[in-house]
Amino acid sequence: MEMQPKSVASVLCKVPLLFVLLYFFVCSLDVLSSAFQLSGGRVAGDIFQENAILSNPVAGLVVGLLVTVLVQSSSTSTSIIVSLVSSGLLDVQSAIPIIMGSNIGTSVTNTIVALMQAGEREEFERAFAGATVHDCFNWLSVLVLLPLEAASGLLKNLSKTVVDILQLSTGEAPQLLKVLTEPLTQMIIQLDQSVITAIAMGDQSVRNNSLVKQWCQIKDNETTWGTHNFSHYTQKCRHIFVDCALSDLAIGLILLACSLLVLCSCLILLVKLLNSLLRGQLASVINKVINTDFPYPFTWLTGYLALLVGACMTFLVQSSSVFTSAITPLIGIGVISIERAYALTLGSNLGTTTTATLAALASPGDKLAAATQVALCHFFFNLLGILLWYPIPTTRLPIRMACALGNCTARYRWFAVLYLLVCFLLLPSLAFALSMAGWKVMTGIGVPVIIGMMAVVALNMLQARRPDCLPLRLQNWDFLPLWMTSLQPLDNLITRVTLWCGQGRGLRALLRITSGNNYLSLRTSELQEPSRISSRN
Repeated sequence: MEMQPKSVASVLCKVPLLFVLLYFFVCSLDVLSSAFQLSGGRVAGDIFQENAILSNPVAGLVVGLLVTVLVQSSSTSTSIIVSLVSSGLLDVQSAIPIIMGSNIGTSVTNTIVALMQAGEREEFERAFAGATVHDCFNWLSVLVLLPLEAASGLLKNLSKTVVDILQLSTGEAPQLLKVLTEPLTQMIIQLDQSVITAIAMGDQSVRNNSLVKQWCQIKDNETTWGTHNFSHYTQKCRHIFVDCALSDLAIGLILLACSLLVLCSCLILLVKLLNSLLRGQLASVINKVINTDFPYPFTWLTGYLALLVGACMTFLVQSSSVFTSAITPLIGIGVISIERAYALTLGSNLGTTTTATLAALASPGDKLAAATQVALCHFFFNLLGILLWYPIPTTRLPIRMACALGNCTARYRWFAVLYLLVCFLLLPSLAFALSMAGWKVMTGIGVPVIIGMMAVVALNMLQARRPDCLPLRLQNWDFLPLWMTSLQPLDNLITRVTLWCGQGRGLRALLRITSGNNYLSLRTSELQEPSRISSRN
């Protein structure tokens, strides 16, 4: 009984600390996005300017992915795409693959966040699976819908039909999260987003302009004889880098290092705090509330409710990256199951489409329909993806794929870094190079690769379910070399290289210590030599 007041006081102290850490975690994500934009924003703008490249669907997909990885914000990249369409520099058909690519690129943030839980093997397995379920959903949706769109124009025609029957008007979304985080983040850095958009539109006059905002528009509210008069005036911005002589790249790298440090620190402390709070009876209660399904016959409704919650939360915070990154630590410690996280993530994918929609509603009247059509393509891409990979339990392949990736990273932790490099850099770059080489080269290489992958999947299914239908040699993969069926040889190589590097550092340190000791002994003998000579005399 004596411990009860202490435990209550401990919880009362930890809960406010939890919200403080969460606040700084979200702020660090915002600053991280600004850092990436400072480092790669001009490159992103230049990439969007190459309309000849963007007319190729595969190249457009890769461009959308790489640009979103560069700026760490699908909201920024989709808003730029909508701006290009509304200005007439990009047509709707070319914009659709870029939208798909930006959907893939935004999932890299929570995958990076999952790496922060690599210290605990089981937590890392769950967190990485929860983060990569977003990647798997996006990649599978693109593999089905991009060829379908190229062949039939499904998204383009569907969005055009909706635009034709809509009465369009301008609007503005509530940005609850920005209201809370901007007082801190705007003291650190403020960016002029119009510079990236202007570069993408080919405006050469802003090429040498800094992305760091120097002058801010201030809204002044004056009350005269009971009436409110709103006026705007310009004044010098108030943030750390307002008059900094450093280049955008230097500022971006400084912010990148600082924001990653704060992000990692907050995440580690959040996980430890959540582990201390959500344990014992409290953890089981919360787990039951979040992961328990509705009673029969309404069991199927539970997932759709989670999907709606994910969409509403993302609509309020206007960032799918923030929402999915925030739930990743909860997945790691086991509070949210992978099945529930999948539904929340799909809802988040729908909620983030409102950003592009509202950006489209701010377009000029003559371009409003085209810009809104692109924003609706973003919405329908995610909606069709959900219809493909969620309603029927057997089609929820992203969950099984993510669990397999989680198991692999739990055994080989280096695989997480390899996965990020391959999926978000090497494969997109290879696809881009093939697409730019021409459709004959891409078809000649791509079709055999796809046929080979389909054959491997079919063989795996037959080996698992009907091995008796296969020849004895094909009933397993033992006839292949070990390096083709297992990551163990690569793990052994990485382990040997790591040990060799460690031994090399240890040997160099030992040599430095030995040479230092020799130097000290030599100096000691030199100092003692005169005393020995004088004693001899």
